[in-house]
Amino acid sequence: MSRTTQIFCVSSLYGLATLAAAIESGCFARAERRVLLVANGAAVPESTPAPDAMPGFAPLRGHFDDVLSWNEAITPFHPAAWAPRTEDVPLLERHLRRLWGLGDDRVELVLESPAVPPALTVARVFTGAPVHVYADGLMGYGPTRRKLDPLIGTRVRQLLHLDLVPGLTPMLLTEFGVPARVVPAGAFLKAVGEMSEAADGVPGPPDGSALLLGQCLSAPGVLSFREEEDLHLRMLRGAVRRGHRTVVFKPHPVAPVRHSRALETEAERLGADLTVLDAPVPAEVLFERSRPALVVGCSSTALFTASALYGLPVARTGTGRLLERLTPYQDGNRVPAVLADALLPDLESGEGPDALPADELNDLVTALGFTMQPQIHPALRPVAERYLARHFGPRTRHWFRRRRLTSLGLPGGVPRRLASLSRNATARRVVRRARALKKAVRR
Repeated sequence: MSRTTQIFCVSSLYGLATLAAAIESGCFARAERRVLLVANGAAVPESTPAPDAMPGFAPLRGHFDDVLSWNEAITPFHPAAWAPRTEDVPLLERHLRRLWGLGDDRVELVLESPAVPPALTVARVFTGAPVHVYADGLMGYGPTRRKLDPLIGTRVRQLLHLDLVPGLTPMLLTEFGVPARVVPAGAFLKAVGEMSEAADGVPGPPDGSALLLGQCLSAPGVLSFREEEDLHLRMLRGAVRRGHRTVVFKPHPVAPVRHSRALETEAERLGADLTVLDAPVPAEVLFERSRPALVVGCSSTALFTASALYGLPVARTGTGRLLERLTPYQDGNRVPAVLADALLPDLESGEGPDALPADELNDLVTALGFTMQPQIHPALRPVAERYLARHFGPRTRHWFRRRRLTSLGLPGGVPRRLASLSRNATARRVVRRARALKKAVRR
């Protein structure tokens, strides 16, 4: 009888801590061999350390028998972009089984969202292997990013996730009836604590400081570099206006540009003491080290771990601009941005949104998920119609795009009798002339 080998794919230390917590909590059956497959998905992997080369990795290494590199296995291709041709899949599986010493082992896969590489590629290579999926952050609350091949989706046994938004059920992979299972918070905090102890050379932020969380939004083209820089400046100014004179900026671990001189210059102008913690560790490690007086971000998952798991005060900013810039509409960052905008207090005003009842919150995300992926979730239309009919208004309108609602025939869109105007040639000519006249007046 062949042995069972479980392959755990990971691309971040946050994901690794989630996996370690899931293993400790008995979320997987026993296996003769457990392999950690590390993928470095940074825009330029050569310039950013992989998770197994980051501070804090060592204590979590003990959960696995071997550590392998996906980047090395597929070099010179990029993990986030490369996928084999269909006719090459059997050859690639034989190659990887030999390279990784799998022989004729029964393989089980533990993946991040299997809709995109590298997780999708690994799932395709090991055809027929059972799959477990873990949510590496808030995107698990949204729909699957694209229509998934049933030959992969029907193999998924469970979705593991941290309970970052109590009362909210993840949508990821629900089209295949995949059950969601919560990874205990205590096990996750234990794993982060072990990472923190091992990251000796990483300083913690001073107690009582404001911690600003950078996000990697310019590298994938969601925001321009200047817009991302402006977002960080807004975080700084908002924290100082709140009375915080000691400010710590934590760049995203895989951001190609960590920070600019503009942030330091602005701190000097405002009379704030700014520290940049450039170590590539998750923000949760810093939460373990000290207790910030305020954690500021845009739509970072760390805002929710700070609030839900560490009991820290948080504030968000820039979610409005982010929602305007997200293209295409079904971009997976939309649900995290809406959750941050709907549930977290605004940095500039200091006001928190009214608490949403659990059923309304689930209906909001369901409606959002339907508008993002109507082909995947056609049965959710009644929920979307009901939610939008009751709640679409000044508070919620920027969470949805009117053009999208119009195309789907949903409340909040342009009425059907007026929607045909956008397809009318005469109406389009009038609009073009009006725009040309407006440009001429500006000159």
